[in-house]
Amino acid sequence: MPRRTTTRQPVLERLVLPALEEAGAEQLAAQDRHDGLRLVGADLTGADLTGATFTECELVDVTAHTTVLQHARLLETRIERLHAPVLDATRSTWRDVELVGSRIGALDVYDAEIRSTRITGTKFDWINLRSSTLEDVLFEDCTIDELDLGAVSATRVAFVNCRAGSVALSHARLEDVDLRGLEMRAISNLEGLAGATLDTRQVIDLAPALAAHLGLRVEV
Repeated sequence: MPRRTTTRQPVLERLVLPALEEAGAEQLAAQDRHDGLRLVGADLTGADLTGATFTECELVDVTAHTTVLQHARLLETRIERLHAPVLDATRSTWRDVELVGSRIGALDVYDAEIRSTRITGTKFDWINLRSSTLEDVLFEDCTIDELDLGAVSATRVAFVNCRAGSVALSHARLEDVDLRGLEMRAISNLEGLAGATLDTRQVIDLAPALAAHLGLRVEV
């Protein structure tokens, strides 16, 4: 079979929500299931929503500082203009999610499952995706100071017009991960780039680091 030479892009469908019920922060609780809710301007600071499930929900202008979303499930849900200096979503599940125009400081999504998700116009100080599974994920117009992809398993992930200060790739497993639209100032664990797609400029910029990593001596 001939080797495929084209990078597969994320497969995403437009999220269309039904008529939603207006709700407030007081209606949310850990381990509960929340269906078809719309929260606008809610303050979830310090809330424990461990194990909660959100299905076909919309959260707009929500503050979620130190909110706990461990083991939470976000399904067919749109989050717009979220403000969260610290957000704990370890071991959470994201499926058919849109995160738009948000400002998140430290986002801990360790050991999470993120599928069919679009993240647009959002700024992060730090994203911890270590040991997470990503499939059909698109980052657009995002700024990420520190991106930790250690031990991640990523398939059909793309970045468009994004910037990252540093990217960590220790033990990453990548397939069809398109980094051409990600400006990276520093990369650690270069062996983790296997399975990624870069453009010519990126390869040239990385040449000294790749040569050092491989123990190559370059002489003119």
